[in-house]
Amino acid sequence: MAEKPTNKNTDRIDFVWQGKDKSGIKTSGEIAAKSETIARSELRRSGIRVISIKKKPKPLFTARARPITTKEIAIFSRQLATMLSAGVPLVQSFEIIGKGHENPSMSNLLLTIKADIEAGDTLAEALSKHPMQFDELFCNLVNSGEQAGVLESLLDKIATYKEKSESIRAKVKKALTYPIAVLVVAVIVSTILLIFVVPIFEDLFKGFGADLPAFTVMVIDMSKVVQEWWWIAVIFIVVAGQVFKYLKGHSRKFNHNLDRLLLKIPVVGLILNKSAIARFARTLGTMSAAGVPLVEALASVAGACGNIIYSDAVMKMREDVSTGQRLEFSMIQAKIFPHMVIQMVAIGEESGSIDKMLDKVADFYEEEVDNLVDNLSSLMEPLIMAVLGVLVGGLIVAMYLPIFKLGAAIH
Repeated sequence: MAEKPTNKNTDRIDFVWQGKDKSGIKTSGEIAAKSETIARSELRRSGIRVISIKKKPKPLFTARARPITTKEIAIFSRQLATMLSAGVPLVQSFEIIGKGHENPSMSNLLLTIKADIEAGDTLAEALSKHPMQFDELFCNLVNSGEQAGVLESLLDKIATYKEKSESIRAKVKKALTYPIAVLVVAVIVSTILLIFVVPIFEDLFKGFGADLPAFTVMVIDMSKVVQEWWWIAVIFIVVAGQVFKYLKGHSRKFNHNLDRLLLKIPVVGLILNKSAIARFARTLGTMSAAGVPLVEALASVAGACGNIIYSDAVMKMREDVSTGQRLEFSMIQAKIFPHMVIQMVAIGEESGSIDKMLDKVADFYEEEVDNLVDNLSSLMEPLIMAVLGVLVGGLIVAMYLPIFKLGAAIH
């Protein structure tokens, strides 16, 4: 095989060729050139008599770029911490992790950050250029680690924080999406029955020559309405979805009212409350352990709570703390934190170990969320079965009632 000439120009085209060398032995290879003519000339200069040459075909299945997930950021933090602890230089660590990553988007991101560090940026400065992947909290912790000379230790803490945050987010998502998904499927199945199955039974019932049960008549009428006006329902759902998406992205008042409503839903609201407290404690504990000043830390904590009600309360607490008030008293005034959490913070402030106390609070509430999600699944299963029974089973019973009535009349 002839060696492929090296080329750094991005405007060149890859060609695949076959030919014979000076000894008449068949050989083949690849070459990059601006055109086929130039490629042939370069091969002739190398002593190759070209038999055939064509553009290199693109692979059928190429690695597709996909969004960078929180989990991938957590894994990167752990990998970088491990490499720095092993004495691998920062730039080399980025190159190793970046080139070995399966996600092209993540690989490109890490190699871009590596280039910025080589250009003279600190790690925190390089990361801050990519706020979608590395938020203010992440950058603040990295900055503290660089200044204190304990970057690998802070990266390890960030990885733990990200892993635990992602875990609790996944549990809350599971608690909310499971029942909704089942109910959506039930509605779709019921709609299919009303549009396609009920009309078949309606035609069958016309030959009975007898009055139909009221329940069956109601279902047939419902089927006619769905068949005639289904498109209105579809338009309404699409419009409502777009309006909701717009308000969610542009109206703070809408988000405030929505989050307040969600916190009041039985069981689900309890899960959201406890998960917000867990995020608050875990984030503040991590930043306190990193030596980030309390006022600065609370600004990052507000964005990590995952609920506007808690975010607004934390920002108010930040204002109070900036005037010299103790965190314990500002939490009391917020009126959303349980007494146990406030007491743990008070003990931490007194003993100078607020980070450890907050970590204990976070551990406790994360376990509480885990138990609540499991309990919710157990509670929802019989409720979902009942709903499915009423929706789908009710339609089936309505269709078979006239048949049962006819059979009873015959006997």
